[in-house]
Amino acid sequence: MKHGSPILRDRTPDPSKRETMLHQEASRQTGGRVQLTGAEQRLDTHLHKLKEQEMAAAQFPPAIHFFKARRLIHRSPIFSLLQMMPKGAALHIHSSSLVDWLVKNITYRPHCYICFTWGRSVRFVFSTWDCLYWQLLKTLGANMADPTDICIFGCFSSLMQNLRLSNDDPNTTYPSQDAVWERFEMAFVAIAGLVIYAPVFKDFLYKGLEQLFHDNITYLELRTGLSRVQIRAGSNHDKAWSLRTYQEGTHQFVAEHPGFLGAQLIISVPGVLSVSDVKAAVKEAIQMQKDFPELVAGFDLVIILLRGKTNHYVHSLLKITAELGVTLPYLFHAGETDHEGTEVDESILDALLFNTTRIGNGCDNGYTLAHHPLAKELSRKDNVAVEVCPISNQVLKLVSDLRNHPAALLMSEGHLMLVSSDDPSLFGNTGLSYDFYGVFVGIGGIGTVQL
Repeated sequence: MKHGSPILRDRTPDPSKRETMLHQEASRQTGGRVQLTGAEQRLDTHLHKLKEQEMAAAQFPPAIHFFKARRLIHRSPIFSLLQMMPKGAALHIHSSSLVDWLVKNITYRPHCYICFTWGRSVRFVFSTWDCLYWQLLKTLGANMADPTDICIFGCFSSLMQNLRLSNDDPNTTYPSQDAVWERFEMAFVAIAGLVIYAPVFKDFLYKGLEQLFHDNITYLELRTGLSRVQIRAGSNHDKAWSLRTYQEGTHQFVAEHPGFLGAQLIISVPGVLSVSDVKAAVKEAIQMQKDFPELVAGFDLVIILLRGKTNHYVHSLLKITAELGVTLPYLFHAGETDHEGTEVDESILDALLFNTTRIGNGCDNGYTLAHHPLAKELSRKDNVAVEVCPISNQVLKLVSDLRNHPAALLMSEGHLMLVSSDDPSLFGNTGLSYDFYGVFVGIGGIGTVQL
């Protein structure tokens, strides 16, 4: 039986074969088999020249923490071109971090209250836990030139800083993964009190779609836990109201913005739930998909949190859909770690056992796929795409220099991948242009990478 390239089977030294080998290798890389028109070839040549210039510069943005590199990226001619480029779909964004719009546009509406907690965080609107007393935010900021800079906690923080992670000295502020994850989770809790308030909920979705559309994105898949939306203190809409609002809001946006194709939801639940609770969540998602077939695109279980319960979930989830005779696309978080051999690392295999449609959040997850040759083989064979969110990976301290991102290996092998922004309002990576920049300039190297 013959194996390998015909060039390598003949071991006779022949330097003339070098160009053929380079061509064969390039053809296996991401974009290596794309046939470009003359105009596209000229643009591709121009982009690669620009990339060579940026790689030779004293400060190379992909090697610098995004919070510090953002100003450099803004000045990049590559970034300007990427902003103008059609980007298709954003397939991994969490609903409560869709748009950086809340503080300046929502917190000063009537009846928006703030509470300061003992844990040096904030709560908004009708949230009631962990707070001593509430203050009307509009009154608190009435005499400020820029109310978003209301000084809180002895001037160690501001409202804006409580809703996002960005700051001028991220390496000192977040010395470890635990530190940045703690701040990450606190920001989500603070945001939740705003976005689950009914008058905000509708506007938030519309503004988020608008921001994506301005970055030349034409379709969105939004991950959401679908919390009950508040009408007023002690009174909530049911989940069906939220689904109808998502559907109606999307229809309105599509009608007003020709070229935008629409948005769908991926129902997402945490893996800290019990097996019985997850079963109930899957059945609820199946019913949601039945009631709103054009809106609900799939189900996401954050299996990075299963901690030894994986087999129970695997059998339970697959059994439910089989028994009901339905198809519910699974799009799981998995492999969100840089520690090989741990339970979290091995969850990448579990995601494939779940028949996952995509390895969800190669953004923070799917991150370890490069260390699993069997998983890589299976995912490539079944066309299971890996979601890559480079800015998220860097901010959450999985990688410091994007040139060292595991996706570089996957790209060199032509693995099916997609790029998304994960939690744009928290990281300041609005739309997809920043993440496309990270992939093209940092992860993609100088070789063949067609965007």
